[in-house]
Amino acid sequence: MYQFSGKLKVFAIALMVIGVFGIGYGFITGSSKTLEDAKETIAHQKELAAQKAEAAKIDPRAIQYGSHKQMHEAESHKDAAHAANTEEHEAHVLNQLKNRPWAAFFVSLFFFFMIALLIFAFYVIQIAASAGWSVVLFRVMEGLSANLVPLGLLMFLFLLASALGMNHFYPWMHADGDAILAGKSWWLNIPGWLIRGAIYIIGYIFFRYIIRKKSLEQDEATDYKAHEKGFKYSILFLVFFMLSESALSWDWIMSLDPHWFSTLFAWYIFASAVVSAVTVIALVTIYLKTKGFLPFVNDSHLHDLGVYMFGFSIFWTYLWFAQYMLIWYANMPEETTYFAQRVHDYNFIFYLMIALNFAFPILILMDTAWKRKFTVVTIVGLVILVGHYIDVFVMVMPSTVGSQWHFGIPEIGALLFFLGLFIFCGFNAMSKQPLLAKGNPYLKESEEYHN
Repeated sequence: MYQFSGKLKVFAIALMVIGVFGIGYGFITGSSKTLEDAKETIAHQKELAAQKAEAAKIDPRAIQYGSHKQMHEAESHKDAAHAANTEEHEAHVLNQLKNRPWAAFFVSLFFFFMIALLIFAFYVIQIAASAGWSVVLFRVMEGLSANLVPLGLLMFLFLLASALGMNHFYPWMHADGDAILAGKSWWLNIPGWLIRGAIYIIGYIFFRYIIRKKSLEQDEATDYKAHEKGFKYSILFLVFFMLSESALSWDWIMSLDPHWFSTLFAWYIFASAVVSAVTVIALVTIYLKTKGFLPFVNDSHLHDLGVYMFGFSIFWTYLWFAQYMLIWYANMPEETTYFAQRVHDYNFIFYLMIALNFAFPILILMDTAWKRKFTVVTIVGLVILVGHYIDVFVMVMPSTVGSQWHFGIPEIGALLFFLGLFIFCGFNAMSKQPLLAKGNPYLKESEEYHN
């Protein structure tokens, strides 16, 4: 029976406390922003553009116009007449400055929510596939997926705040007279959007509760009826998950850029989340193993988790390249604005993300022997998580704060808070039940598994 250690509990609580102060600081400073701050920001950007123009010996107005055009095409989605309007531009920049604490909070919230969701989805896939190798990891996955409850509630509160107009996070909520958005209003409308969000979250929490309940019932059962019921609920969940994950990707992320769309965006979100989820499962398994728990987990189980980390990293890269390359090759203005701004204003971390999420894990995890080494998998896992946090950061920040982005106290505070919450809820849930699903019909196969 796992005991949630006092040191780890204090560490998690400390992270949450520090994170609350960082989040609070962000919202206090963000709410105090005024139009004068926006004007100063614009003046500073023009000064930088002039300096770059001087260094390049070109007309500074060309750089200013290029930067100004990209900002408005990619961030505010206004037409050329609005782009030329100084007052509109100042108000837009002010909204971006005020959006920063909301964006910092949402990036970490979405990152950890999707990890919890995909941990549960990965667990359910094992049940639906009648997989034998992973049974000894079921309690780890069940425990970590407990984060769906607090993170789901916080996500709904964030969505509710956005729907009530407490921020300018989703531009389609504040757009008037836009013919394109009017054509999408059958889907992008506040009541429907909020109701769908509630359905996603309630559905995930319900399925997690009922499937875990059947798993625990099977431990004490003399037959396999509980397992069979859990199997049926797993099939239903996967159908619900496939539909809802696609829809939430459109609702919560892609609608940040409501004029832009990608037909494989939901798959891209899935790929980023699933590789992060498998990585967290591997890291927690290694931690518990080094603390003397999970004696039934062997090198072959860790190897297979490493294979999933390797495979899903390739899958993510394939989707990233497929989306980016086709848009780059077609060079259609309504599509390229999405990547143009990210390459222009987020150049370094945009390309760093590719190195962290593809090159590093592929080069290291290609070796079979290294997939069995705790230290190697831990280092690669931490790099993958950093890379996919940046991935979410790059998806959200350009659409909400534009070129006014920074990585400072609000972002660090949100990251620490949700990391602490994830650790506390996950390990607390694991301490409630034995770490071995002793009633599972495939347990013996899992305990004797060797690859």
